[in-house]
Amino acid sequence: MTYQEKKSIVSLISAIFIFISFCLYMYPQYPEGGLDSSETFRYWGFFVLTLTVVSIVAHIVISIIFNILFRITTREKEPSFADELDKLIDLKAKRNSLFVFIIGFVTAMGSLIFNPWSQIMFIILIASGFISDVVGSLSKLYYYRKGV
Repeated sequence: MTYQEKKSIVSLISAIFIFISFCLYMYPQYPEGGLDSSETFRYWGFFVLTLTVVSIVAHIVISIIFNILFRITTREKEPSFADELDKLIDLKAKRNSLFVFIIGFVTAMGSLIFNPWSQIMFIILIASGFISDVVGSLSKLYYYRKGV
């Protein structure tokens, strides 16, 4: 298994772990008020912003730990360059990820038209962000295994 495949698997597992653990941490803090209270909006705003920051920091830390462990176990350095194939795979994976997120964003905005509860919009946005991250990692793994 190549370095890129291992990195994609670690990225996939870390994205799932970060999202599930953060949701389990935030679930008990859901406000008891009405569905459209200002406290509920504050909760969802805090949820989205905090998830974004925690996810970025955790991915950086996990990437550093992965590179250290990779170097210790294989006694190889991580590739210092990306050839055309790596760049093409990265672009295709980002395309797939952004496509999923854009569909989720449009669905979230459409939910405001048909659904009176705005919490559905936040849930769809958060879920589409998570699913797009997973799709990006799975796309990289697929393209490295099967080719472009």
